[in-house]
Amino acid sequence: MELLDLATKPILGETKMRPLHLEKKGLRGLAIAESFRQNSKKSILSGVVMRRDFVIDGFVFGQATLDGDDATDVILQMYEDLKRPDISYLLISGLIISLYNIIDIKKIHESLQIPIIGVTYNDSKGIEDSIKHHFPDSYTSKIKNYQKLGIRQKITLHTSSEVFVRKEGCTIHDAKYLLDKLTLQGSFAEPLRVAQLLAKSMLQKGLSF
Repeated sequence: MELLDLATKPILGETKMRPLHLEKKGLRGLAIAESFRQNSKKSILSGVVMRRDFVIDGFVFGQATLDGDDATDVILQMYEDLKRPDISYLLISGLIISLYNIIDIKKIHESLQIPIIGVTYNDSKGIEDSIKHHFPDSYTSKIKNYQKLGIRQKITLHTSSEVFVRKEGCTIHDAKYLLDKLTLQGSFAEPLRVAQLLAKSMLQKGLSF
């Protein structure tokens, strides 16, 4: 019996998303993480395609502008560059990256029609004040985009570590089940850990693409 099948509920009132068979070891997802220096203009985004049994099955890279608003489109282009219709979900390490470059997971979900899960690791009361301080003359649109993300939900993983997630296209139960299966220790899901290491290595070597 299949544990979960997300294809039973239509999204946007019309289109059905692809089924997410979480019990399958060959289930593939794309995990994205970033690395940057404060004095850089761009951050490096790395994407790792990994199966649920931890077999790595592909890489992709992108660049997002520090202080910018292009992270959402960069991630969509990374997915497109892979040309991989077998990717069943997207994990992102943080939805506010590259110094307040805010990722619109609703737009990504509507475009890709697969579950999107953004993962963070620290509790927070919100960043509106920080946005106002960082963008004193142009904070209105940033705050609006931030508020569109909605409230994070806390998950306690099987490792006893806590993470905070925002998700589109799946339930919180689905998100916890998936993260539990992908996390070997601590709070970092293995595909996000590998993506983070890859982004840091690219940055340290000064590599570009």
